[in-house]
Amino acid sequence: MEFAGNLFVVAAPSGAGKSSLVGELLSRDPGLRLSVSTTTRAPRGQEQDGREYCFVERGEFERRARAGEFLEWAEVHGNLYGTSRAWLEQRMAEGVDVLLEIDWQGAEQVRRHFSNAIGVFILPPSFEELEARLRRRGEDGEQTIRRRLAEARVEIAQASKFDFIIVNRHFHEALRELESIVVSQRLRYAAQRRAHPEVFQALGIDAAAGGALPS
Repeated sequence: MEFAGNLFVVAAPSGAGKSSLVGELLSRDPGLRLSVSTTTRAPRGQEQDGREYCFVERGEFERRARAGEFLEWAEVHGNLYGTSRAWLEQRMAEGVDVLLEIDWQGAEQVRRHFSNAIGVFILPPSFEELEARLRRRGEDGEQTIRRRLAEARVEIAQASKFDFIIVNRHFHEALRELESIVVSQRLRYAAQRRAHPEVFQALGIDAAAGGALPS
């Protein structure tokens, strides 16, 4: 099934700056909507239920997973994360561009359902810088930081499966690159055909051949 809206899937190891980039992109682009994932982890800092995540108990999450309510779900750093299938499909059917901020496992599951989803992987400039960022964040203990660094090596090895790679060396440069990916995807032939079918029909453009129909 084709949807009018585009689907962007952004993944990165913890500490690469994904959430900061996505947050700034969303504040600048009113046509882009963040898919709010469901998770079993506890809220951090100023996070609010229903805004950054929908926070649920593990038993409730597992019940929803068994019922097939999640398009994708995975266990990351000991916590479960999932994406609502119904919410996502409804937004895209309405022509809304949706951004998923998930891990690489979830991204693989999403791509199996939406073959035209655009995958973006954000890399740190080095493992040393990644460790420094995790420590500056001040949210995790030593054991958790070590676990995140070990998992980052596994996650980064999956980068070749994504369509675009952004090296987050300088925040504003990386943000500009992320914005350019979104704009470029919206201007692709297939995306424009889905978003503006009335224009293509009025102009007699043949979607299959990519040319104008004879008069």
